[in-house]
Amino acid sequence: MATYEINEESQLFEKTLASGNANELNELKAFLFKENIRIEMEKRELEELKKKVFEDRERLRSESDDVNKKIVSERSRLKQEEMFFEKKMDILKNGFESLEADRRALEKARKQFEQDRLSISDSVRRVKNEEVAVMLFQGVTSLLSLKKRYKDLLKIFHPDNMGGDHEMVLTINQIYDDLRRNYEDSKII
Repeated sequence: MATYEINEESQLFEKTLASGNANELNELKAFLFKENIRIEMEKRELEELKKKVFEDRERLRSESDDVNKKIVSERSRLKQEEMFFEKKMDILKNGFESLEADRRALEKARKQFEQDRLSISDSVRRVKNEEVAVMLFQGVTSLLSLKKRYKDLLKIFHPDNMGGDHEMVLTINQIYDDLRRNYEDSKII
């Protein structure tokens, strides 16, 4: 349709130009001048739009490059943080393993200490029991008095009694056997 209007206008233009009427020619000149100005304005607008599109494209390209650089930078930073986190995790794991080994060693040392303490405590108790038992048999001068003292001590220290002590009874038995043998050996001689 626009082509039809242009052809029609150009035919009208040629008729007016051929007829040569001055008013019509002046009107035609004014129309052409206005049309020329309008076309120049549209050209400028198109040039400005073209320039703006190129500027927008460049700005978009620049922003895209910046975003890509940031993405690459962030990926690099993230990778470094992951490596740093893995190193921290390894350090923590090694630390926990070391703590666990130290705990086991400490537990073993504590058990050994406890055994040593009990062993020493048992030794000290045996020595004290022996000293007490020797004191309990002090003043015995005959086999008959030895047997009587032995029976009395068993009544006192028997484990079934309230204040009974099994270790003390064993110690009393041992000292009694030693003293009895001494008395029997001295009778034989």
